[in-house]
Amino acid sequence: MKFSESWLREWVNPNASTQQIVDQLTMAGLEVDAVEPVAGTFSGVIVGEIVDAQQHPDADKLRVCKVAGLPEGETQVVCGAPNARVGLKIPFATVGASLPPGEDGKPFKIKKAKLRGVESFGMLCGQTELQAGDDDEGLWELPTDAPVGQDLREYLSLNDNLIEVDLTPNRSDCLSIKGLARELGVLSKIEVKAPVIAAVEPQISDVLSVTLSAGSACSRYVGRVIKGIDIAKPSPLWLQEKLRRSGIRSIDAVVDVTNYVLIELGQPMHAFDLAKINGGINVRLANAKEELTLLNDQKVELKEDTLVIADESGALAMAGIMGGEASAVTSATQDIFLESAFFEPIAIAGRARSYGLHTDSSHRFERGVDYNGAQAAIERATALLLEIVGGQAGPVIVAESQQDLPSVSNVNLSKARIESGLGFAIPDAEVEDILTRLGLKLVESNESGWTFAVPSYRFDVAIEADLLEELARIYGYNNLPTTTVRIPAQLPSKTETVTKLDRIKDHLASRGYREVITYSFVDPALQNLINGEQANVPIINPISSDMGIMRTSLLPGLLNTLSKNVKRQVQRVRIFESGLTFVAPEGMDSQTLEGLTQPSMFAGLIYGARAPVGWHADKDDVDFYDIKGDLESLLAFTGQAVTFESAEVKALHPGQTAKVKLAGVEIGYIGALHPEVAKQLDLPKAAYVFEVSLDAIKQAKVPAFTALSRYPEVARDLAIVVDKGVNGAALEAEIRSVAGDYLKNLKIFDVYSGKGIDPQRKSIAFNLIFQHPSRTLTEDEISAPMAEIVKKLEQSFNAQLR
Repeated sequence: MKFSESWLREWVNPNASTQQIVDQLTMAGLEVDAVEPVAGTFSGVIVGEIVDAQQHPDADKLRVCKVAGLPEGETQVVCGAPNARVGLKIPFATVGASLPPGEDGKPFKIKKAKLRGVESFGMLCGQTELQAGDDDEGLWELPTDAPVGQDLREYLSLNDNLIEVDLTPNRSDCLSIKGLARELGVLSKIEVKAPVIAAVEPQISDVLSVTLSAGSACSRYVGRVIKGIDIAKPSPLWLQEKLRRSGIRSIDAVVDVTNYVLIELGQPMHAFDLAKINGGINVRLANAKEELTLLNDQKVELKEDTLVIADESGALAMAGIMGGEASAVTSATQDIFLESAFFEPIAIAGRARSYGLHTDSSHRFERGVDYNGAQAAIERATALLLEIVGGQAGPVIVAESQQDLPSVSNVNLSKARIESGLGFAIPDAEVEDILTRLGLKLVESNESGWTFAVPSYRFDVAIEADLLEELARIYGYNNLPTTTVRIPAQLPSKTETVTKLDRIKDHLASRGYREVITYSFVDPALQNLINGEQANVPIINPISSDMGIMRTSLLPGLLNTLSKNVKRQVQRVRIFESGLTFVAPEGMDSQTLEGLTQPSMFAGLIYGARAPVGWHADKDDVDFYDIKGDLESLLAFTGQAVTFESAEVKALHPGQTAKVKLAGVEIGYIGALHPEVAKQLDLPKAAYVFEVSLDAIKQAKVPAFTALSRYPEVARDLAIVVDKGVNGAALEAEIRSVAGDYLKNLKIFDVYSGKGIDPQRKSIAFNLIFQHPSRTLTEDEISAPMAEIVKKLEQSFNAQLR
């Protein structure tokens, strides 16, 4: 939020410099992002009036103007601004004036000049020349009652600063001058001088009926009819300047007043042209396929969860977000209907973003607006409008849904909790003083603590810890005493049956991988591409449309990271991630989330060249066996048997995909990314991935010493012919089951199909290593198990000895 220091000081004026105020706000948690003067450094600029304007004899875009303002009389100035005309009052930089520095950093001095043969004694200025605004379309048009000849800085009170505060979402109460003044008053321990807002007596009896059809979303709606306004009357300079210094452009008096109340009190408001309202007002949810053209000329098809302000003909505005064009106030408007309401934050949150919008109103309503502030805002706006544009006001209309209005909540605070939470005791009187000046009402106090009622504008105070935070903020984080924390040192037990996650990460890092951390929110389209139509957990108020659901797998995050790197010409990628996934059962209630599980997973991805670029490096790209080897080395930590069986996974290549089993239990899958998926992600090469249960791979086998045999190993090779569909892992398991206790090692060293082999079959060759721990094995002790192995393979797999 951006505001003027002088406006804040109208409410509360501590004996402190600008920097001291900035420091106070920042240390209280209201971080100040920037402080800058409202205008550049200049001198010698006065209020001038153009009394004559003639076309330049030798330039189509220049005019020769006579400007009044100097004591010696009218001055000739050549000007190229398109809006230069007789009667216009403008900033006039006289000869000798100094304007703000340009790109070279030096002040710009105004001198007597000659433009196309015509002398010019000064310069007529726009906002940008004085660094006092962004309007560079012409001269800065000052009010018609501006005093000619007066110093411009003095007239506009430009010796002021703009302060920009970056508020956290929970501090919606400070999105106004009123809220900031309240905070500064508490911090400085001085009184806040708020303007008196008196009720405006109605002069007419005109009212509109108001119906709250969506009471849970809008529990209070306040309105008022004002007739006979003169909208041609401009907003006074003080109002325009306050809006300009808050980053808001002046439009007309009605819009300016609603914007002024928004900044001053934090209550968004809207004005309708009364003549364009058909019947009464109805606050309801939008109908299916209902359309509305907004004030920014955007035509939207309203969603059924969008709250609207409607009349008998249809929607007039998106509640809490933006008004509609059809009911907007125009230059022909004579009668208006002012509205001010309380909308439940959940009913507004995310709605603006779903239409690609973000407004000052939605920014406040989705964070929470004082539910007791609507009527005061109506009275304030009414008084200002009657003063500026005239007219007659009707009675205030208040529609409420009592059962849906927020109730005052009480929070208990114990003295013991203050000492344990903050590390020291605060005197009782100071506790009461701080919290009551923040607006909390003391309900009850006793020996053990207090009970405070939370004000209607503090949506962030709900539990005792919130009150502790308020005490710490106002007392001053920098004033909290430094204490030595004493915690009983009881070392936790460490088990060797679980591998630390850091060790797993370090192992993959040693093999060239890099860890990535991605959002738990993913793009629904990408997740469906990976997991199909699996049930998902939707996010009620997503950051953006491409972060609309919770991830059911780590692969969407890894693939999104890969895609972004490839688009930035990264040719070799090896990444991994660990984290929670969110698996929902079919038909899960998105409100209660009953049945939701959050398994911890570990996933990796490789892409591109097998080795880093180098003159001696392998030029081949990675394949399935590269990532399989990496995963096998990782699973070696468990000390248990790892097997891979062919499988089908939606996003993976059907011929290069396997499920991973650890000690016979499936823990995940591994494979090549499906070519169609790679194509949709614009990946020119194959990518290989794995995803396994983190809890499973963290299992560890406790190391135990086994004496080395002093006797020789005996090696035997076995080549068999089996059907092509037979899995090598199944053959290995069968061999181990009958080979006996002396089989020390078994591995496949050759797979062949082609000439000399039945086209429907393949040859697989195994190397078997036998060894006895205490003696040399005899030939019979080797031949017997080998014969049993061949027999068993013939029976189980129709294998033939090659």
